[in-house]
Amino acid sequence: MELARESPGDWWEIEALFDLCFAPGREALSSYRLRDGVDPVVALSLVARSEGQVAGAIRYWPVRVGGAPTLLLGPVAVHPTHQGEGLGALLIETSLARAEGWTRALLVGDAPYYARFGFHPVAGVEMPPPTNPARVLGRALEDGAWQGISGRVTRWGESQKQKRGA
Repeated sequence: MELARESPGDWWEIEALFDLCFAPGREALSSYRLRDGVDPVVALSLVARSEGQVAGAIRYWPVRVGGAPTLLLGPVAVHPTHQGEGLGALLIETSLARAEGWTRALLVGDAPYYARFGFHPVAGVEMPPPTNPARVLGRALEDGAWQGISGRVTRWGESQKQKRGA
């Protein structure tokens, strides 16, 4: 298995993987509105290849929680032929280990699965609707990174425009 930073040439293969792994209409989810017009965090967006084929991928996006810079993890997907091999865990752990300069990460997902990576429900964090609040999970990448952080999750740059009155 070869793990590398996603390159522009990987985009469509990874999108095809996400289409395969997620329900139709995945781009209608509220988390996608937070990604519109925002570039992913390239240093953390990884692709796993097996014999030249995309076996898994993970992407991160910058967002703000109550104005505080935060990583939004997702999507992460593993091709059905490689599920159960620990590839999802490898993608998550490797990418988070490279998250220098970021203090917190956020995702929308299943708490029992993501708890093993240090994610837990975060009170007071409001994802755009319709999002089940019980599925909004956070992980501190530095001690105390979630202390005092709450509020709406907004697109990167959106909070700054609001502060300037734009």
